[in-house]
Amino acid sequence: MSFCPKCGGLMLPSKREEGVILRCTKCGYEMKPQEGATVLRRNISHSPREREIVVIEKKESRLPLPTIRAFCPKCGNNTAYWWMIQTRAGDEPPTRFFRCTKCGYTWREYD
Repeated sequence: MSFCPKCGGLMLPSKREEGVILRCTKCGYEMKPQEGATVLRRNISHSPREREIVVIEKKESRLPLPTIRAFCPKCGNNTAYWWMIQTRAGDEPPTRFFRCTKCGYTWREYD
């Protein structure tokens, strides 16, 4: 994730003829991604006209997930990675996902 050096706004990737550039959402400042950055493009499933462009900096290619003490229902291990995603409406609490550090089994927890 990059921020504008002029105003501090979020820099979002945009496709141009010469390649992908980062463009500030506030002031419109444009710059090239860092040398060696990986650019991924994927279709967003809810609208064929929209596209998602992800820029992964070389040093951030694999971000570690936090761990927590949680009982794995498959192997009985007591440590799991966890993350949260808003899978329902905005006024509902997010869904917590867990992945066992030993066997890789993934399960979810609703509030």
